[in-house]
Amino acid sequence: MDRRNALKKTGLLAGATLAVPSMFSLLQSCKNEPRLGWQPLFFTEEEAKTVSTLIDMILPRTDTPGALDVKADMFIDKVIGKTYDDEGQKRMRDAIAAFNEDCKKDFGDVFINLGEDERIKVLQKNEANSGKFSRGVWGTAVGKQEPIGFYRSMKSMAIWAYFTSEEIGENVLSYDPIPGGYEACKPISEVGNRWSL
Repeated sequence: MDRRNALKKTGLLAGATLAVPSMFSLLQSCKNEPRLGWQPLFFTEEEAKTVSTLIDMILPRTDTPGALDVKADMFIDKVIGKTYDDEGQKRMRDAIAAFNEDCKKDFGDVFINLGEDERIKVLQKNEANSGKFSRGVWGTAVGKQEPIGFYRSMKSMAIWAYFTSEEIGENVLSYDPIPGGYEACKPISEVGNRWSL
């Protein structure tokens, strides 16, 4: 049994915060879709470029793959296109438009046309002003959740797509397709890298 099938069967997703097995088939379908010629399901061309540029700034390629390397933007597009209702899709379009309007107001152009320094300032502003996720217990938020806004929503979805991708799960995080015995009380220095499911 491979990692994808194991996750589908257990219904775990990002620490059991969301149990929607169909999401995994969306992520798997992104793996096989070529970057060149990608036709977004939901986003317009400008919206897709905005989201791709934004998540590339959040999770850039370093010595490990970046968000675009694991096609997180394609995954986000499919999640919104296939799981959001009409009202949710309209809110997303409005949020992207508002995000770009803020960029125009502050820097004179939409996000994708800004220089790297200006984009960093946009991210810093949004990081400081976006709502935070309420603490959760076993995937359920504790207390009332404040609105998180477009930036925090994209950041969360990008991280979710990134860490549930096969590339990251098998080649960046520690991965053992056939786990051995349970070792209790192991010193943290011997644990090493974070483990994928």
